Amino acid sequence: MIEIEDVHKSYGKLEVLKGVSMSVQRGEVVVLIGASGSGKSTLLQCINGLESIESGRILVDGTDVHAPSTDINELRRRIGIVFQSFNVFPHYTVLENVALAPRIVLGLTRQQARERARDHIAKVGLSEKLDVFPSKLSGGQQQRLAIARALAMNPDYMLCDEITSALDPELVNEVLDTLRMLSRDGMTMIVVTHEIPFAREVADRVVFFDSGTVCESGPPDEVIGNPRNERTRQFLGKML
Repeated sequence: MIEIEDVHKSYGKLEVLKGVSMSVQRGEVVVLIGASGSGKSTLLQCINGLESIESGRILVDGTDVHAPSTDINELRRRIGIVFQSFNVFPHYTVLENVALAPRIVLGLTRQQARERARDHIAKVGLSEKLDVFPSKLSGGQQQRLAIARALAMNPDYMLCDEITSALDPELVNEVLDTLRMLSRDGMTMIVVTHEIPFAREVADRVVFFDSGTVCESGPPDEVIGNPRNERTRQFLGKML
């Protein structure tokens, strides 16, 4: 499980996370919602060790992410992260993009890496694009490629940071369908999104962030359907 205990994070004088505490159980899908700048994306980067924290602790299966003794590269093998920008390698084909990290980082042979890559490319529905370069893919296909690349490391957890926000509206659902598939397969996920209907459908728990704090947390029917906090109601009133 992931345990986040009283985490504070600042950029200079700007405090972005103000004592955030929450936990994520194995197999759970937790969706973070809230206005831009409320700290959701920063929290994901702190979980993955891409950003430092000022105080508090983040534990992944009991390992303190920010302890000096932690092998952060080893930890990141277990925590896949997909960003708003696709971050795929433009000079590699779809197959080469997905096979690269298993071969370089995990030490698989070229054949093993390509076999694993084909499995995950099929999982995200891109089997017909194996030899295609990213420039020939739609935005939704590029984002699914980014998801396949993260999955190829066989992570225990997936962090998804606004992965549909850069897409045209008609492409959003094909990426959300991929997340729905991962949810059905039991992948533990923390998803930052503004897609409220998706959060209502897929999340085991919705966490509403406001100004660097957890304002409200609970099942989607409660947080989205019947929010207790006035700030949550104001946010959802603008989104729905």
